Amino acid sequence: MAIGPIQALRQASSEQRRTLLAAALGWMLDSFDAMLYALVLAYVMRDLGMSKATSGLLYTLTLLASGIGGVGFGFLADRIGRKRALMLSILTYSLCSFASGLSTTVLMLAIFRFILGLGMGGEWNTGATLVAETWPNELRAQAIALVQSSWAIGYACASLVAGIVLRYANWRMVFFVGILPALVTLWIRNRVPESQMWKEHQRLSVETNRSPSYAEPPAPQDSDFFAIFRAPYGGSTIALLLLNFFGLFGWWGLFTWIPPYLSLSVSQGGRGLGVMRTTTLLVVLNLFGMFPGYVTFGWAADRLGRRNAFVLYLFAAALLVPVYAAARSPAALLVLGVIVAFFGTGFFSGSGLIGSEIFPTRLRARALGFTYNGARTLSCVAPWTIGWVGQTKGLAWAFYLCGAAFLMASLMATQLPETRGKVLE
Repeated sequence: MAIGPIQALRQASSEQRRTLLAAALGWMLDSFDAMLYALVLAYVMRDLGMSKATSGLLYTLTLLASGIGGVGFGFLADRIGRKRALMLSILTYSLCSFASGLSTTVLMLAIFRFILGLGMGGEWNTGATLVAETWPNELRAQAIALVQSSWAIGYACASLVAGIVLRYANWRMVFFVGILPALVTLWIRNRVPESQMWKEHQRLSVETNRSPSYAEPPAPQDSDFFAIFRAPYGGSTIALLLLNFFGLFGWWGLFTWIPPYLSLSVSQGGRGLGVMRTTTLLVVLNLFGMFPGYVTFGWAADRLGRRNAFVLYLFAAALLVPVYAAARSPAALLVLGVIVAFFGTGFFSGSGLIGSEIFPTRLRARALGFTYNGARTLSCVAPWTIGWVGQTKGLAWAFYLCGAAFLMASLMATQLPETRGKVLE
């Protein structure tokens, strides 16, 4: 029987709620720091003399780094623990967000955004793995959906901060605010428990290594990276990687460019909305579109199954994005933006959920790191592609590519196994 997020929180222990809060805060502040760039992009373009294509290229570098960071932090989390890897990832993206405000050239900004991407990529799979391993099977879908929903809160907070700071200062001060997430690591260090499942796996590994020489050694494929490509995981690894790739291409291509799309003048291919009206639309889009989309996916995944929920959300996004691109009035942009955000972001709650249920403990963090952040690497061309197409044909036309990407992601979802009710190994 599917339950709601409030019921899930009530049934959880205090330690489980703390792990969820740690992962959610990490993901929320990841969103906060990552989206500050998109929110000040129009101003950075003006001050540093960047074209749309160059601006998109910098976001491409961030996504490329997030793929590298996701895989790297995945290995780190499997070795030193989920909690410590999570803290390190948060420190990385917080410090580099602050440093972005010190940039005086495009090259400096590109370097800082690349390093920020390493931490941004590492946070997702370490946090998702920590929650998946500490919450019971019947509550896992709701827990991971709640973690994922914090991205919308981070984006909304970033929109508010950018709107207020830009009213009184400049884009550099917006980036300086990005140092604040580093403070969360102090609470995580003192209050958040490590995954008992990971600790037990480490204990067994140590005992196995100390066993007599005549004991049967562990299979080498259990510990190397390529185990996720071998049976019985290989097909699921590729299907989940491609689903995430197309979904991320559609998301980053669309939501990286929505803020400048709304704020740029009509002559520049935008909709000519002012700073505060753009801020208002983005806050509403996140709180009433993205957030409920993330949260309800957990319920849909329990009710319809993981695979069917993926198909529903992604196919709906594919149909709605072209309609949004054709909208002209602020009212239409608001209503359609909320609906597109609901379906076009809500499906991300399923990636950590189904990935955690497909892969065993010994491979989970690195598998999630590869299938999600490896897809981020592949999708790193999205901001540049949309920027380049937007430069030549207009951003509204470029958004049609995002709709096509969501359609391909829905097709990839049909190739995944159904894991509803599976007990983690």
